[in-house]
Amino acid sequence: MFLSWFASKNQKIVHKWSNEHKQIVSLAHKVINSHTDGKLDKTRSAMKELYDLAIDHLMDEDLVFYRLLKDKEKEGIDDELEEFIIEFKNTFQGTKTALMNFLTIYSKDTAVLDEDFIKSFNDIVGVLAQRIEFEENNLYYKLNGK
Repeated sequence: MFLSWFASKNQKIVHKWSNEHKQIVSLAHKVINSHTDGKLDKTRSAMKELYDLAIDHLMDEDLVFYRLLKDKEKEGIDDELEEFIIEFKNTFQGTKTALMNFLTIYSKDTAVLDEDFIKSFNDIVGVLAQRIEFEENNLYYKLNGK
């Protein structure tokens, strides 16, 4: 608790984003499990929650990264961290667009949540897991000042 009072702005955002990643992973499991159990109402509900959380998370990342790069001297961003942020933004853009499109389609009440849906969902979750791991082990590590 006291740590949060003394944490830097970047440490607080990393903590927030890490918690959101845990929620995203939990919701992904909820989608898979409810679909496997044939509970499509629960699948649909979890997809809507996932949509809301993922879109907010991605928009927040974009805004924070923009601020950090725009005011890198003021924000204490060194060349290595700047490169991590730029690499992450550039290499994640296609995945982010695909994720947003997928979530937009399948979070609607009229979406067909069939076997093609769950196969595509599992593929996207696999890619996202790799991106989250990269983000947390590299970018977040550096943002925490380590």
